Amino acid sequence: MNSDWLGVVIGNSRFHWGYFHQQQLQQSWDSEEGIIPPEWEELPIYVVSVVEAKTLLFQQHPNGRIIRLEDIPLVGVYSSLGVDRALGLWGAIANWGYPCLVIDGGTALTLTAANDRGEFHGGVILPGLGLQLESLATSTAALPRVNLTRELPLRWAKSTAEGIQSGVIYTLVAGIREFLAHWWEQFPNSPVIFTGGDGEILRHYLITLDSNSASLSHFEANLIFWGLKTIVKELK
Repeated sequence: MNSDWLGVVIGNSRFHWGYFHQQQLQQSWDSEEGIIPPEWEELPIYVVSVVEAKTLLFQQHPNGRIIRLEDIPLVGVYSSLGVDRALGLWGAIANWGYPCLVIDGGTALTLTAANDRGEFHGGVILPGLGLQLESLATSTAALPRVNLTRELPLRWAKSTAEGIQSGVIYTLVAGIREFLAHWWEQFPNSPVIFTGGDGEILRHYLITLDSNSASLSHFEANLIFWGLKTIVKELK
C-alpha cells in the first residue's frame, strides 16, 4: 500500500495542497490552478471542495477520491454544511479535544463549533476581511482598494483609506469578540483555533485588544489537513 498521498482543498479563491508521507504532512502550498505536481501525478489524491465546478478537474483521476460531508463522523451536522468547515472542526477535535471553536478567516469568515459531547454545536458565516475591503472598492465609484496592516489602524481615521481599514477591521473584530464572549459563557476556557488566510492576523488583532484571549486561542494554517489525515486513515 502506498503510504504517500496528496490532499487538495479547493477553496473559493485558491487550491490548498498537502503532501503526506506515512500519515505525516510533509509539505503544504497554495496555487491558483488545480495542477498536480508532475512528480506526484500517480499518487492517491483526496479532494475536498467547496466549488463544485472545480471538482471536475479531479473526478477523472485514476486514484482520486472526493471527500464528502458524509465521510466525516461528526454528529449533528446539517446537510449543506461545507465539508471544509466540518473537516477543520474535526481536525481541531483530534488535536485539542472538545468543546472547541474554529474561526476560519477565508474569503468567507466562518465560526464552527463542537460542544462538550463532541457534536456539531452550530456556526456563523459572514464576509471575510478581504471580501469586505474588495466590495467597497468594486461597488463604489470613489473608494480605493486598501490592504490590511499588521497593526490595528487608528480607530478614528483621518484619511479615506484608514477610514476603510478602521471600519472593516474594528467592526469585524468586535463581532468576533461578541461571539467569543458568548461561547466562553457556555464553555469556559475552551480552545479557539484560528485558521485560513486571514486567521493569523485576526488572532493578532484580537489579542491586541484583549490579551486574555492569547492563552485560549491558537493559529494553525493546516488545520483542515489534520482533519483530512484522520479521515484518510480510516478510508485506507
